[in-house]
Amino acid sequence: MPNMTLAIPKELHKIMKEHAEIRWSEVARRAMWEQARKLELLEALTEKSEMTEKDVKEIGRKIKMGLRKRVIDEISS
Repeated sequence: MPNMTLAIPKELHKIMKEHAEIRWSEVARRAMWEQARKLELLEALTEKSEMTEKDVKEIGRKIKMGLRKRVIDEISS
């Protein structure tokens, strides 16, 4: 299995040292697998899509506007 070296912030390193009982390499491996599976799913879902980047941005804009409206309505209530 290939090895990988990561740079981490000092604060994170301190916490990791305080919890040496945790197999941090396993935590990192699982997180990377989870992200890789999400990417594979996204690729499978979009593989045959005919949507353009412009279409995707427009849908994203509409979703954000809908969420914004919902939050404003909840705050106003």
